[in-house]
Amino acid sequence: MTGRRRMCGFRGVGPWPVVGTLLASLVACGGRPGTDGTRADVQRLLDRRAAAVLDRDVRAYADTGSAAGFAAVRAVPLAAWSYRVTALRRGGDTATADAELSYRVEGYDRAPVVVKRTVRLARDTGGRWSVTSEKPAKETGQQLWDQGTVNVVRGTHSLVLGVGQSADRLRSFAELADDAVPEVSAAWGTAWAGHVVVLVPKSLTGMAGLLGSPVAAYRGIAAVTTGETGGRTKTPADRVIVNPDAYGMLGRVGRQVVLTHETTHVATRAHTDAATPLWLSEGYADWVGYRGTGRTPPEVAPELQHSVMTGSVPAALPADGDFAFSGDAGRLAEAYEGGWLACRMIAERWGEVELDAFYRAVGEHQERPGAVEGALKDVLGTSLPEFTRNWQEYLRAQLG
Repeated sequence: MTGRRRMCGFRGVGPWPVVGTLLASLVACGGRPGTDGTRADVQRLLDRRAAAVLDRDVRAYADTGSAAGFAAVRAVPLAAWSYRVTALRRGGDTATADAELSYRVEGYDRAPVVVKRTVRLARDTGGRWSVTSEKPAKETGQQLWDQGTVNVVRGTHSLVLGVGQSADRLRSFAELADDAVPEVSAAWGTAWAGHVVVLVPKSLTGMAGLLGSPVAAYRGIAAVTTGETGGRTKTPADRVIVNPDAYGMLGRVGRQVVLTHETTHVATRAHTDAATPLWLSEGYADWVGYRGTGRTPPEVAPELQHSVMTGSVPAALPADGDFAFSGDAGRLAEAYEGGWLACRMIAERWGEVELDAFYRAVGEHQERPGAVEGALKDVLGTSLPEFTRNWQEYLRAQLG
């Protein structure tokens, strides 16, 4: 699944009073001021704009410049919204600011979403700056309100935000998410947020826009979860992003499995890091998703069954590269199926409690080398070669 990059800033401070005095003298004598004063003005302008968003005050928002995006974001329940100007480029009476937008959805985000934005500004004859436009920074994903007016549906355990979707359809996603949350808690435990935010754009193109990726990368993928992995002290602001085109082709059970799978990623995020192989994170999410559906291995793993029945049992557990969305579809399907069956085997032979403990133990390593091997030994009392042989035998027994 997709991870959000950490954003850091550095501010240097130099105790140089002589230089500071010289610069002040140059300005006082008619030299052209730098952008520091303009940057401060722009920061104050964006502070007012952020306050207007939180207050849902359209007049105050319009007083800061273009009000084009106000209606789009107005329905989103926000607990925080702020800007930080990181750079400013000025040319006469126009300027372009690079800024970080930080926001939290009320009742759902314990940590903020931080995204890069490009803000264009103009100065009037009175020297007053105003915003003319605000867009995602180059090579940065859109926010849902960049794609149109956001409609909101609240569920018992979910918040669904959609663009270009009917209220009934958004409500159907809330119902699926509300069923997913207790199912995930029954498998993983309740030591997680216990709710989920689902984004439903108008189309596959909208999904790709939110992820800042080409459309081809997610064609046929029903949903993905974004968030920062390995959050030990704070729950990251995860989002389940739906591909409405692919989702509409699924039956009721398939739709539920997908939402439960993605909700599992939200629940396990704090214990998922660079040490966790995709066969485990994706396999576990599928195991929770299919748990209780009554679906058999041949029904869930047709691609892998074909390989097993033709004598091509995989030589090793799926590699991370096998899960590439833009790769071979058959290879991708086999990777998911193989990971699911590995987790299913652990749950059957060692127990569901041990499966959860194994997942957590792998994540505790924080680095890939030795993580799986150590957890196999400590939790399951086996080695990687032995586990792989058991998995191959399990594939033959379940799919042969």
